Amino acid sequence: MAARASAFLALLVCLSTTALIRAEDPYLFFTWNVTYGTISPLGVPQQGILINNQFPGPNINSTTNNNIVINIFNNLDEPVLFSWNGIQHRKNSWQDGMPGTTCPIQPGTNYTYHFQVKDQIGSYFYFPSTAFHKAAGGFGGLRVNSRLLIPVPFADPEDDYTVLIGDWYTTDHKALRSVLDSGRSINRPDGVLINGKSGKGADKNEPLFSMKPGKTYRYRICNVGIKSTLNFRIQGHTMKLVEMDGSHVVQNTYDSLDVHVGQCYSVLVTADQEPRDYYMVASSRFIKESTNATGLIRYEGSSAPASPVLPEAPTSLIWSLNQFRSFRWNLTASAARPNPQGSYHYGGINITRTIKIVNSASKVDGKLRYAINGVSHTNPETPLKIAEYFQVPEKVFKYNTIVDEPTAESETKITVSPNVLNATFRDFVEIIFENHEKSMQSYHLDGYSFFAVAIEAGKWTPEKRKNYNLLDAVSRHTIQVYPGTWAAIMLTFDNAGLWNLRSNLWEKYYLGQQMYFSVLSPARSLRDEYNIPDNYTMCGLVKDLPKPPPYTI
Repeated sequence: MAARASAFLALLVCLSTTALIRAEDPYLFFTWNVTYGTISPLGVPQQGILINNQFPGPNINSTTNNNIVINIFNNLDEPVLFSWNGIQHRKNSWQDGMPGTTCPIQPGTNYTYHFQVKDQIGSYFYFPSTAFHKAAGGFGGLRVNSRLLIPVPFADPEDDYTVLIGDWYTTDHKALRSVLDSGRSINRPDGVLINGKSGKGADKNEPLFSMKPGKTYRYRICNVGIKSTLNFRIQGHTMKLVEMDGSHVVQNTYDSLDVHVGQCYSVLVTADQEPRDYYMVASSRFIKESTNATGLIRYEGSSAPASPVLPEAPTSLIWSLNQFRSFRWNLTASAARPNPQGSYHYGGINITRTIKIVNSASKVDGKLRYAINGVSHTNPETPLKIAEYFQVPEKVFKYNTIVDEPTAESETKITVSPNVLNATFRDFVEIIFENHEKSMQSYHLDGYSFFAVAIEAGKWTPEKRKNYNLLDAVSRHTIQVYPGTWAAIMLTFDNAGLWNLRSNLWEKYYLGQQMYFSVLSPARSLRDEYNIPDNYTMCGLVKDLPKPPPYTI
């Protein structure tokens, strides 16, 4: 009996160990060699940033809850960081890859990011966050597929394509940076690209994608540019919108979509037209001299050329605003977890804080700067998050240099300093963005998704809350703000860490139109936030300091 009991206990231990092994979420490993290389996307040879000799960089194809491990070798002549647009990094702002959270990867060294795409689905992208590198490349698609046990609200497509659209400059990124550093604004972009091509040079007859007649395909469209809203459309075809910024949406059909900088949409396209080539078109919006790029979609087995007549883009701002109002969260679709998206009733939660964000531009010491509520952010040598973790923030920055309600003076007078605002852990807040400038604005918040409840003309007042969509506003991470309008978002600060709120217009971002929210858990517990990674590179004031006691449960 004793031997039988011992064998039974051994079996239980074995089964328990097996269960633990099976419970581990899968790992995806990548090695990236980041280099310069000569590229000519607009027909002009220039220096670009390549990843494994690719421009754009390789696509990351993952599934909900996968662990992603990326070993990055920096072979540039400058420090570099990579950030993951829309990935929330729950409890783990250490992996966000922004200058406020991470010491840059020095030339000739490597660093390994390790993050989990926890409880997320959808279409995202990555990009270099330092030194205006984004203007030279280094970006690529990042998709998070739904787990097999959680159904998506549409049939499996025949294939799944990533479409990276964005404006482009033929000027070297260092030259662009020098213009900004000298106190001037950079000119309009020189063109537009689709997956690194303009469709106007030697590649104009090479198809980017192919479709089988009668089949339906998913196109993930992300605006990875640095300045321009782009309108995207496909010659002769409609697009059924199914997902944006990580949320399934009500499946309306569109002839074209305005994709603002930093945003990602997923559409279904059925090959239901005459077999031949068709152009996809991305063209700039809200500027006087519009530019465009084209890319060919080829029906398999066909050699008929595409019509040279391109579909026209809409011209009015009102059209784009009305399109935003047509977007609705799909309340019955499954989320990344096995529960419907609409199970979170954000409209019934009391607002505990209102933060108004007003963007402005002015000169400081004769040089152009952009600001949020009168403060133009600058990155100190010691990343903000590390100073906070080592409990020496007072040696690096001051909290709350801006107030929740900006003053008239803050629109004309700009102070240059690190811009960090304290946020109370788990507070439900509304953030109002007012754009008093004459150009488009697009804002992104790391670490979160938020409910985009309204965009209206004029200035915001509390009475405007009666116009909020409190039922099915889309949960997303990027919001556009048209000239002379305001936008309102709502969210819970439930992700402890330090998180970047930034203008997606890279000139404005580089010259200070960004800030960080410090969301600290009072418990200093692993239940709320992870410890600093063992492989973390130290820099600045904390380089030789002993690590603080680690968080525990």
